Amino acid sequence: MNYSLQMRIGRLELVNLDQPSIAPIVIDFLSGKTAYRRKYGHAGGEVISKAVGIKKGHRPNIVDATAGWGRDAFVLATMGCRVHMIERSAVIATLLEDGIRRAEHDEKIGPLIKDHLSFNCGESQQELLKTPFEPEVIYLDPMFPHREKSALVKKEMRMLQEIVGQDEDADELLTLALTIATNRVVVKRPAYANFLAGIKPQTSIKTRKHRFDIYLTPRP
Repeated sequence: MNYSLQMRIGRLELVNLDQPSIAPIVIDFLSGKTAYRRKYGHAGGEVISKAVGIKKGHRPNIVDATAGWGRDAFVLATMGCRVHMIERSAVIATLLEDGIRRAEHDEKIGPLIKDHLSFNCGESQQELLKTPFEPEVIYLDPMFPHREKSALVKKEMRMLQEIVGQDEDADELLTLALTIATNRVVVKRPAYANFLAGIKPQTSIKTRKHRFDIYLTPRP
């Protein structure tokens, strides 16, 4: 597939040149499902907040080492966590930078995003060794074959897989993350998937489609 980044109406879009009838991908943190999660997810008990250890009076520092579209990282940042994203694909990274730029100019959440969300493009195994803060939590959502039937999910995941490829180093990334995170590593997996690297977590939080495997790490 051939893809192109194009600026339209003040935002960057990822366009499928082989199938121009398919709606382009835009990273937009201010509308759609991401905005809904920001507004209502935490109050309704967003599962990811429990997985990363958000508690009353405590918001952990988090590194999202497989940022992708950045949605989970953005929601965690709006919950009050300081989140640093790492994305290895230069194409996806450019989309992320554009999404963050537009979010920072929003009157309501702009200041929060500037203070709580940062980003770097590079290979996670190298970037984890030079994060801007010591992460209490490292969050991993490695690429995995998806079975969802939704056309939207199929389109987004297909494009992400074609651009980024399979995360063949995911097992090694988990092993490294376990030596760096001071509190826990959280791995998001499809409900049907095996444990990453064959390592059984201390606990898991399950939803209908996904599972958050939680690996507790000793504090230094």
